[in-house]
Amino acid sequence: MFKETTTRSVLKAVSWRFFGTMTTMIIVYVMFRRIDLAVFTGILETLSKIALYFVHERIWNKIPVGKNNE
Repeated sequence: MFKETTTRSVLKAVSWRFFGTMTTMIIVYVMFRRIDLAVFTGILETLSKIALYFVHERIWNKIPVGKNNE
């Protein structure tokens, strides 16, 4: 077994976000045939999901379910 490094976790998170954003941009482009709209949507999606994830994490930090006092 191995322990995953912080660097590996960050690289995985960035690559996952990249593929998610590219998928969104491709879907928007296929639907509307507008690259400007696809890029704008990709940027907006990335920024909004980062913000929403941050809020989600802060809320979960206040919920005691599944926390151990070790």
